[in-house]
Amino acid sequence: MEDIKLGVVEEHFADIIWQNEPIASGELVKLCEKELNWKKSTTYTVLRKLCERGIFKNENGAVTSLMTKDEFFAIQSEKFVDDAFKGSLPAFIAAFSSRKKLSAHEISEIRKMIDSYGEG
Repeated sequence: MEDIKLGVVEEHFADIIWQNEPIASGELVKLCEKELNWKKSTTYTVLRKLCERGIFKNENGAVTSLMTKDEFFAIQSEKFVDDAFKGSLPAFIAAFSSRKKLSAHEISEIRKMIDSYGEG
């Protein structure tokens, strides 16, 4: 899959779509003018780029997502673990927990996730 990394402003724009979809492209222009101080052309340029990356689609004036926000961040997380830890989730967790102690609740939640994946 093509790299779908988003900059801070693109991520804010994506959030606007995810929070309001399906949204008419004209309404998206109005929201972006209000929240991002963008002109119509900027909104359509960024929208076109994110559509080309396979995150959104603009069809018949209606903007919808091709992936949810959770799916987007799951892909980003996978890429980070692949790039930084050679795909090793245990290496990532070891590095993460060496600087930030996990709470009992977090440990319990991780155990539940592992157990549920073991069952499936």
